[in-house]
Parts: sequence; structure tokens; C-alpha cells
Amino acid sequence: MREISIGAQFENGGEVGVFAKLMHSYCLVALGGSANFYSTFESELGDVIPIVHITIGGTRIVGRLTAGNRYGLLVPASTTDQELQHIRNALPDSVAIQRVEQRLSVFGNVIACNDYVALVHPDTDHETEIIADVLKVQVFRQTVADNVLVGSYCVITNQGNLVQPKTSFQAQDELSSLFQVPLVAGSVNRGSDVLGAGLVANDWCAFTGYETTATEISVIEATFKLEGQEPTAIVQEMRDALIDNMA
Repeated sequence: MREISIGAQFENGGEVGVFAKLMHSYCLVALGGSANFYSTFESELGDVIPIVHITIGGTRIVGRLTAGNRYGLLVPASTTDQELQHIRNALPDSVAIQRVEQRLSVFGNVIACNDYVALVHPDTDHETEIIADVLKVQVFRQTVADNVLVGSYCVITNQGNLVQPKTSFQAQDELSSLFQVPLVAGSVNRGSDVLGAGLVANDWCAFTGYETTATEISVIEATFKLEGQEPTAIVQEMRDALIDNMA
């Protein structure tokens, strides 16, 4: 499997990050989308990681309501017991799932993280300790280009960090030092700076809105080291595990 970046759309929009959440070992997608939306994910990920069709609190904006990494997944208090059980049954046992009572509960907007570091909205409640424990990350209260919705204005993996174009060079340097990964300013969906809504990515794959231009895709591929790469070790390990389980 070659690491790639692919255009996608949910119904008639390019806000793939609103309706999906992509991690190393799982992918969450909203119920009720078009067949084309699901087939885009299935064709690239279906034989590698579980793709879980869910709602959160009865809504479809699962990408904006959740935050996670390879270690854990945070869901808001509005998540029903049935939804929580469905997610638990579908995700790998190694992923901790935590329902969190938090005033700023749209976690995809207020948390941006990889497997090591999380940026959170400066006004996040004291439950930052829960974020640190479940995701196994260092937590920093931070803004991105003076925007408090850090999960909306940057997308982070263990390979790179894409931030919105108005982020100053000083802020870029500060964020790069926090994450210890390369940082690049860019956009999605023909100039949109709301990156979290138009892009989902992990260390070996990215899906972006269908209006994203070739130039924007090139920046995304370079930022997350996706272009022309061989499968990462984790992909091969997942494939091996799947084969073992099926044997």
C-alpha cells in the first residue's frame, strides 16, 4: 500500500474532517453518508484497520466531536451507552475509550494531538489530566494564529503538522518545538484555513476534501511525508495481525 492523499466528500460537501476521524489503528465515519464517501475509506483502509460507522449523541459530526490517537479516544458526555458500546466492540482492545464531561465538548475542535503531544483550547476545564491519561500525551494550552479552536486550525500526525496560513513564523517555530515534527502552513478545499474540517490524516494516509487543489495536495503530502513512500512498519504489522487472526 502506497501512502497517498485522496479527495473525498460527504454528501455534497468537502468537509471530510467533520464526518470522519482517522487514526493509526481505527477510522470513525458518520452514519448516513453517501456510498462514495464510505467506499473511498473502504478501498484504502478496509483491509488494514477497522472502519467504524457511528453516531455521537445521535449526530453525524463524529470527526468534530471526538479526539484521539493510537492510545485512546475521547468522546463527549452526550455519547449514549449504546453508541459507546458499539465503539468499544469495534475498536482494538489497546485503545482506551473515555466519555468525558467537559464544558467544551466538541473535542475535535478544541483538541489537536498526535501520539505524543496535545494542544488544547486555553479555556479547557481541569479535565486536561484525563486527556493526558487517556491519550498518553503531554498537554499544552495553546492557540493557533490566535485561534482558540486548535483542532480546527491545524492537523497533526507523528510525521508533520499542517497549520493555517496566517500562523506567524514565531508561532510556527513555537509549535514545531512543542511537537518536534516539521511544521508547514497550508490550506484545503481551495483556500480554506479550517484544516480540521477538510482533512484527516495519520502517519501513512490522508483524506482531504474533493475541492482541494493539486498544489494543496502536494503541500499535504510533503508535510505528512506521504508522497512516494513505502508502507510504514505499523501498516505491515496490522496486515500481519489481520492475517494471523484470519488463519
